[in-house]
Amino acid sequence: MQLSPIAERFVVHWGEMGSSWGVNRTVAQIHALLFFHGRPLHAEELAETLGVARSNVSTSLKELINWQLIRTTHVLGDRRDYFETSSDVWELFRTVVRERKLREFDPTTRMLRELVAQPGFGAETPDAQDRVRETLKLMDALGSWADEMLRLSPSTLEKVLRLGASVQRFVRSDNGRNEAAP
Repeated sequence: MQLSPIAERFVVHWGEMGSSWGVNRTVAQIHALLFFHGRPLHAEELAETLGVARSNVSTSLKELINWQLIRTTHVLGDRRDYFETSSDVWELFRTVVRERKLREFDPTTRMLRELVAQPGFGAETPDAQDRVRETLKLMDALGSWADEMLRLSPSTLEKVLRLGASVQRFVRSDNGRNEAAP
């Protein structure tokens, strides 16, 4: 498949951003290609289009399946596996947030909770204890907030995001004049 200049720019940029987010570039590019085209593609087509090894595509597809960002599907008369992703950006956003929370955020919160509960924690300096407790408090608050946001429908989540931006502008203003943000 030959990519249009627009599709190529989207896929290449998404791959670059994936690297910034700690995701393998090929993983991000495969997801971008599936999302952009909005139709199932088979592994050979992905490898050929992106100019990457078939083994790299296989590994990347497994990672995307583990993240629940793509699913396997089939085409009548074709024995190959095809792969597709949701075309709903809100569903994708919620999946990424949920998976990152489960894989990265929740283990850190558990570790902080375990540190505070250890008998030797009281032997640490009061400043260190305070920093760990404040970090745990922040992580708990953010975790609760994320759980609540994940329960919202996409339309309600979009409204909350817009409302949050309005509240921020209101809080930063002083009698109609904007103050410098901290």
